[in-house]
Amino acid sequence: MASSERNKKILLDMVKQPSNDHCADCGAPDPDWASYRLGVFVCVNCSGTHRDLPDISRIKSIHLDFWDDSLVEFMKTKGNAASNAFFEKCVPAYYYRPQQHDCVILKDQWIRAKYERREFTGEKQFLQQVYNLYEGILWKKGKDNKQFLKRRFVLSKTDFTLRYFTKGDKPKAVISMKNIDVVFQPEKIDHAHGLQISYLEEERTRNLFVYHDKSLEIVSWFNAIRATRYAYLKKIYPDARNSVLVPLITRSNIKEGYMEKTGPTQWEPFKKRWFILNLSDRKLSYFKTSVDALELGAVFIGTEAHGYSVRECQPKQARGGRWKFGVTLDTPGRQFVFLCDQEEDQREWIEALKEVMAQPMLLQHYNSEKEAGRTGRR
Repeated sequence: MASSERNKKILLDMVKQPSNDHCADCGAPDPDWASYRLGVFVCVNCSGTHRDLPDISRIKSIHLDFWDDSLVEFMKTKGNAASNAFFEKCVPAYYYRPQQHDCVILKDQWIRAKYERREFTGEKQFLQQVYNLYEGILWKKGKDNKQFLKRRFVLSKTDFTLRYFTKGDKPKAVISMKNIDVVFQPEKIDHAHGLQISYLEEERTRNLFVYHDKSLEIVSWFNAIRATRYAYLKKIYPDARNSVLVPLITRSNIKEGYMEKTGPTQWEPFKKRWFILNLSDRKLSYFKTSVDALELGAVFIGTEAHGYSVRECQPKQARGGRWKFGVTLDTPGRQFVFLCDQEEDQREWIEALKEVMAQPMLLQHYNSEKEAGRTGRR
């Protein structure tokens, strides 16, 4: 008993040390599980994947399980920093490292890539070659209906494009890496492997919703698109550092969800719309539903110094609106009024819009603001 309590105290002291105080795989704080084969401390969610790799990793609870002296001594020689220095030695800059709140398959395949396939130890140099030309079949949602059909996709680093085909050799669409975005959306698509690919089509956002039955394949597509987008950025900005380029690989959607929206006179009926607020391009886009292919419109979000502001409100009328919690967004050209279902949603939208307004505008943002005013897309 004395040995057991002593070993538990040693482990609890170890897990408080820098690097050990966050999950070795997803960065979640205060991990309470450990792999006594790999010598890493992990969170309860990542521990599930480790359990599925019994030939590579063996998991115990720091608090609930018995630890004998030999296992504790092994943990003392390892730890998250030493383990990751080996297993993450050669992670490509474009490769997405999952965080605590990312979807399950991203974390699952990251753990398998690290420990099972050992893709980042430097022993295997194949990722970059594989992603030079990547093609395969994905299930794609129809533009005007909910039906998913098989489509052939081809991703090329030669001309920095993603093409998809319905039949024959003529592509249905040719998507440039210039403005592509890719993000996992399992809840929105109602599939654990659901992926959303977005790009600009005639200055409006176009969404493709796809999935693959195999988790490894859809995660490979996700990272292949990131790799090709990264290569495009390297060509455009050859002297830029990775610390600048990597955040540009995908856009940063900081809030999305339903609100009700009225028209420019504020006497039009309120209509329910799906909104996406993007920090990178300072754009509040709206769609008819969460899985619509085409953007209905967008509002550019500038800074307070340029005449933009947001606040709570009680709309002067709510004809057709079912929700009560109002948000007023003032821009130099127009005032927008939205309604939220819950007070929490109202608060989160206001905080998110203020976050965008607090960020300084860059040169490209001034061009976007001018374009929004010229086309009337406020």
